[in-house]
Amino acid sequence: MEKLTCFHCGDPCDSTIITSNDKHFCCKGCKTVYEIFSEHDLSCYYDLQTSPGAAPKEIQGKYDFLTQANIIEKLTEFNDGNLQIVTLYIPHIHCSSCIWILENLNKLNPNITSSQVNFGKKTVRITYNSEHLSLKEVVLLLSTIGYEPYISLDDYKTGQQNVNRSLIYKLGIAGFAFGNVMFLSFPEYFEVGEFWLEQYKHLFRWLMFAFSIPVVFYAGRDYFISAYKGLRAKLLNIDVPIALGIAVLFIRSTVEISFDLGSGFFDSLTGLVFFLLLGKFFQQKTYSFLSFERDYKSYFPIAVTTMDSNNEETSTQVYDIKKGDRLLIRNEELIPVDGILIKGKARIDYSFVTGESETISKTSGEKLFAGGKQTSGVIEMEALKSVEQSYLTQLWSNDVFSKNKEDGFTTLTNKISKRFTITILSIAVIATSYWIFSDASKAMNVFTAVLIIACPCAIALSAPFTFGNLLRIFGKLKFYVKNASVIEQLASINTIIFDKTGTITSNKKSNATYEGIALNPSEESLLKNTLRGSNHPLSRTLYEILDAHNIITLNHFEEHLGKGIEATHNNDHIKIGSASFVGTTETSVLNTTVHVSTNNQYKGKFTFYNKYRKGLSKLFNRLKKEYDLVILSGDNEGELENLKKLLPSKTKLIFNQKPNDKLEYIKYHQTEGAKVLMIGDGLNDAGALVQSNVGIALSENVNVFSPACDAILDASKFNQLHAFIKASKSAIKIIKWSFLLSFIYNSIGLYFAVTGQLAPVIAAILMPLSSISIVVFTTIATNLLGRRMNV
Repeated sequence: MEKLTCFHCGDPCDSTIITSNDKHFCCKGCKTVYEIFSEHDLSCYYDLQTSPGAAPKEIQGKYDFLTQANIIEKLTEFNDGNLQIVTLYIPHIHCSSCIWILENLNKLNPNITSSQVNFGKKTVRITYNSEHLSLKEVVLLLSTIGYEPYISLDDYKTGQQNVNRSLIYKLGIAGFAFGNVMFLSFPEYFEVGEFWLEQYKHLFRWLMFAFSIPVVFYAGRDYFISAYKGLRAKLLNIDVPIALGIAVLFIRSTVEISFDLGSGFFDSLTGLVFFLLLGKFFQQKTYSFLSFERDYKSYFPIAVTTMDSNNEETSTQVYDIKKGDRLLIRNEELIPVDGILIKGKARIDYSFVTGESETISKTSGEKLFAGGKQTSGVIEMEALKSVEQSYLTQLWSNDVFSKNKEDGFTTLTNKISKRFTITILSIAVIATSYWIFSDASKAMNVFTAVLIIACPCAIALSAPFTFGNLLRIFGKLKFYVKNASVIEQLASINTIIFDKTGTITSNKKSNATYEGIALNPSEESLLKNTLRGSNHPLSRTLYEILDAHNIITLNHFEEHLGKGIEATHNNDHIKIGSASFVGTTETSVLNTTVHVSTNNQYKGKFTFYNKYRKGLSKLFNRLKKEYDLVILSGDNEGELENLKKLLPSKTKLIFNQKPNDKLEYIKYHQTEGAKVLMIGDGLNDAGALVQSNVGIALSENVNVFSPACDAILDASKFNQLHAFIKASKSAIKIIKWSFLLSFIYNSIGLYFAVTGQLAPVIAAILMPLSSISIVVFTTIATNLLGRRMNV
């Protein structure tokens, strides 16, 4: 009788067989999941993979604790009463169909706004309407479709970081089998005639066969699964030759002992899988170490203003914020921690968190969540917890708010791996065909050795390990890069565009003089408090220069990017910004100016005398040898002559550019073939930073954090920009050297394999060693690169 398997989960239908629509199910749970998918037009889930689901477990009453408010508060990362966001660890995530169904949860329940899967961490981040859907219902929905989350109330983070020990178990089994098979092979290795009698020979051979079964079907199954999925998707991935080599060794060895043709290659087979897994274990450990060190040390150099009991303002690094600290959040600044609003009118934009751009008004005493952006002047809040840097990283890397930029080098790596696999398969077939007619006893050894020795793992490893280590090194040197592809893009740029104010000029060293009608005390106070709410470099500079005044709460505050700011207190109204913004005409363009009007009466202007950053001229002279340089400024041409003296000839100087003008300028030149690096202050330049191939925001004791940028550079390292670009180019050279080393290794190995001089077990040892050597080479090379950087 044919044994039936469940259409949903693939488990055998033993005593219970449930049928629906000519489909067989092992339990009511699987049948229910199938009906849910069919009802919501999601049955194409089963087209992605045969039996991709998991049988749902009995969960009646299991998650009743998720109705308690204190537990919901602990588990959710965002909860404003209407919207909740939770990240759940789901151990069952294992394939593309898992990703597909989990990212389509909104079709199962319309109250779920979005769901994003992190396949590497096996987590799903779910945004849902908490008025109509509870956290318990979300978890039950996941459990019902076979994706029950792991929740640990003692330490929720432990659930998300639960270590997958399957590789360790597989490595242990493969090592145990390999040792025993080698031991059982000794009599035949040394031709012990007295001991190697007919009865023991067959017993030992079948024992070796028994040891190889768990190695092939458990320890080595991931290679078969990966190869199968790749072939089904019409892709030749790097696991195809490995899976083929394992299968050939096992089948050939089984045939040999079955027909008493020989002892087979069980020693080579178990050794191959053991050393493959050993290499994978080493790679995993090394890469997780690099990732951990980056997560731990590479904090964003953003700062927030903290206030003491005397209202003294101090700039504090975000990771130094503690529970109970009083924070000052200016207009357009990001809220770095959860807290309680103390003073000011808060209008919070949570689009970085929720994707919804509508601002939310908050009053004193209400809770504010990390990731929100204040859009209506200055507010004061009390921190409820310390900063979670991983949360800020999640916001920064969220694809919803970033423009997809080319990832050319990764594509190149994939192409090389694909062509490499096709070439190796061709060589294996040709060489085996030759030996079948020349010396058939060597044919199978040659075929297996070729497939093993020439695995393109080393090629696939070189890029992630090189870039991963360089990310860590850059972080130590205060250059904070979003991901590896940014380094690749940085290495390929040919045009560099700089904003002027706050980028090539230093806010700390600028000074200003006032010219016009004297301001009375109330106007001075209004001016000072209006500037207090803005993050624009000129606003920050002028705020520091002006005398101290009592802090007042503004009735209205609005910042017009690229134009100026306006505010109201009681019956007084003030405008600060460009001449046209305040309602006058510019009479002189000798220097950067900020104009002031109160109650629609023009008062005067502040003239700034810029101090350019240390090493600016030297930096530009270095960059000019390789790149087209452009200054794209929103200011007037007052600094034109000074910049001509400071900067190399042929540097383009363009003034009076609004934020959209900068974006269009970059877009036009990209159509002409330019690969643009844009460096700005992260506020007015957000559009330009997104449009550029690489956007770098400069940080100088202000909260410039923005998903618009690809990297954040500490202002103290501005004059070393050339060193970072040069290091990115060197990283590409390291990867190419890795490719060359891998090519040389494979050429030598293939020679011995094709000529029949290389046993499969030796190839199995050499293959992971080649991968390890690439990891060691790239790590040492990038560390030396970091030491050589004159930063």
